[in-house]
Amino acid sequence: MSCYCRTANPNVTHIGMDKLFIRTWFLFVGLLCLVAYAGVHLSAPKEDTSIPLKSSGVPIANPMILIPAGTFSMGSDEGGRNERPVHEVFLDAYEINQFEITQSQYGEFVQATRHRSPLSRYVKDIERYNDVNQPVVYVNWLDAEAFCKWTGSRLPSEAEWEKAAKGPADGVTWPWGNEQQSGYGNFLGDADKNRYTAFAGLFQKDQSPYKVYDLAGNAQEWVADWYEPLYYDQGETKNPKGPLTGKMKTLRGGSWNDSYLSGRVAARIQMVPDYRDTTVGFRCAKSATN
Repeated sequence: MSCYCRTANPNVTHIGMDKLFIRTWFLFVGLLCLVAYAGVHLSAPKEDTSIPLKSSGVPIANPMILIPAGTFSMGSDEGGRNERPVHEVFLDAYEINQFEITQSQYGEFVQATRHRSPLSRYVKDIERYNDVNQPVVYVNWLDAEAFCKWTGSRLPSEAEWEKAAKGPADGVTWPWGNEQQSGYGNFLGDADKNRYTAFAGLFQKDQSPYKVYDLAGNAQEWVADWYEPLYYDQGETKNPKGPLTGKMKTLRGGSWNDSYLSGRVAARIQMVPDYRDTTVGFRCAKSATN
């Protein structure tokens, strides 16, 4: 019985090994390319959240909202010493701008009066603040007061500002209520998708029961009062206007560069009257007509 045994051809085996090596090499190179491609995309910069979400280029209206006469609880026992004690304040009826004064509105004032322009080429990232529907910023207290006078109005008092932000309910922490939500207004961080100021009224949650917008975030706001940390101890309960004199003026609300904690309705901030910053704007108020 004969047995036929096939002897492996060493050349054939070597050729097979070469093919396997080539396939493995191409697979390895392919994987490297895939990883490199993915790496490029993973390390690519995120979408620029500093760009406002949209712009129509058409200036919005900024009506005055009527705040009815009545009492409200001013201050907070949960905040700093300058927010205490909580006390009942009566305010006559008044009106306040629904939104912070916009670049469009302030631009008309500058053109008509030759008042100093709020932004200049020396302001960092100026192009991020000057859309017609963004709040005017980089204005000091005197700028804000001059604008309001030009429109036949005035800066709101601290009490007027707080009532417009708080509404008639007692113990409210933010204009929208007591829930801590950084994305409800334009604050520091990426939760709100805006790195700088946002268009007036963009944040629907950041509105008070009176439908006044952007009181917690977007821009801090000048009010009329001189700042006194213990002013509440004096017990002024009817249309308080603040101290007669002082060195510091008062800012209310938070900004795009503050945490949502700074946007509490009772928070009070002191600042020199000639302070200008891209975080600071204002709105106007006036006594209600009968």
